[in-house]
Amino acid sequence: MQSRQLRTLARRVSCAGAVIPRAHVLPRLTPLQRPQIHCWRSYSSASSAISRNNEPKTVEVNGKEYTTDDAWFNVPPNVLAATSRKLHLQKDHPVYITRKIIESQFPQPTYRYHNNFDPVVSTQQNFDSLGFPPDHPGRARSDTYYFNKDTLLRTHTSAHQAQTFKANLSEGYLVSADVYRRDAIDRSHYPVFHQMEGARMWDRSKYADGAVANAIWADVNKLPKHDVVVEDPNPPYHPERNPLQEAHTPAEAEAIGAHLKRSLELMVVEIFTRAKTAAAKADPDYKDEPLRVRWVEAYFPFTSPSWELEVYYAGDWLEVLGCGVVKHELFANAGVPNQLGWAFGIGLDRIAMLLFQIPDIRLFWSRDERFSSQFTGVSDDLSSLRRFVSFSKYPACPKDVSFWLRPVSAAGGNPRTNTQDFHENDVMEIVRDVAGDRAEDVRLVDDFTHPKTGRRSVCYRINYRSLERTLTNEETNDLHSEVTRRLVDRLGVEIR
Repeated sequence: MQSRQLRTLARRVSCAGAVIPRAHVLPRLTPLQRPQIHCWRSYSSASSAISRNNEPKTVEVNGKEYTTDDAWFNVPPNVLAATSRKLHLQKDHPVYITRKIIESQFPQPTYRYHNNFDPVVSTQQNFDSLGFPPDHPGRARSDTYYFNKDTLLRTHTSAHQAQTFKANLSEGYLVSADVYRRDAIDRSHYPVFHQMEGARMWDRSKYADGAVANAIWADVNKLPKHDVVVEDPNPPYHPERNPLQEAHTPAEAEAIGAHLKRSLELMVVEIFTRAKTAAAKADPDYKDEPLRVRWVEAYFPFTSPSWELEVYYAGDWLEVLGCGVVKHELFANAGVPNQLGWAFGIGLDRIAMLLFQIPDIRLFWSRDERFSSQFTGVSDDLSSLRRFVSFSKYPACPKDVSFWLRPVSAAGGNPRTNTQDFHENDVMEIVRDVAGDRAEDVRLVDDFTHPKTGRRSVCYRINYRSLERTLTNEETNDLHSEVTRRLVDRLGVEIR
């Protein structure tokens, strides 16, 4: 895999309180925040009661029923069906294996593992508890799957942060979960993916005044050491670039940062050492290179100071995760004001794609034994981890669709700010709804605004390709015709 591809695979990672940027994703979201060939209906556990106008009024997800309303409900059947899959809990699945590798570096009982939180959460959990402003783009229906105005599918594992802090069941924790976002269609993005966030806390009330920093340093000294070169040229905090919180002393912030960095360095060394071992098994001519790690100052809304961790791998620097010292107000709002500590977030799908060299995220959802059998037994013997071997490459069938946007929308040329605007994610949802995992990617290839009328025209290229069989011309034409029909019916566009 080329270094540019590896960079793409590593970008959807998140940190407590904020997602690392990537294409077509929410700007600086929280996480701890983000990545098929099957018939969704064949295994869906989600069911709905349909009203006379064919709009579901209640939806069942994992045995629980939720009320919907026409103004907010936007969860398509394929996404509902995915709530039953829980890939991070399926033994020998690459996402499960990746989770287990990371958990091995955060041992119990210091860290408690939470892997079964329900994916349906309230807006209070997903947004309000983390301080999202009312007008934050992450709240928009164009980005998030809603059942009603108060209930949604979580967009990040941070939706469970406040409840985990409040429960205060352990000194540290890891939360792994499936998360959902309306997203682009390509080989590295999918509306359902998996995240892990972790945290480590200390309780000031258990120590004499000022002694908590010494206790944290004692815990740092208990951590294993590694021999990887780490570049960390910046100070523990900076008054402008990476400020110290008023609630923390300089000694506390420095100690927390040191514990955070050592802990996460050990994790990435474990992941990338296993990746290099798998690469050497797959390629007799593989040339090993010393692993290098560097810390980069960052900004996340809910940690300060904050950092991103990058790893030099396969000839390029890869962003792996985001992290930082948890802001005191998160602990205070959760009812544990004496706590202080750190948190991080990472995207499991992207790490699994890199670890196993899996080229297409749709493969994670495949029920084809040619895929799943390659990982049998790895969960029980991580030393047997090996790279994915492609079992097929069926031909693609690209088709274009060009259309004028509605003139009543701002994107279509109407300057009124209160008009319903066009959003690219709506196109993605229509393609997914029709083609499912037979849509490999969707790209904007032309964007034209008429110089006289101001009307806007766009052209999207849809690449149809199955991972399991060759699509017939008739089948592809039928899919594309249905996509075109729904674009007209649902978005009111004018086909060119």
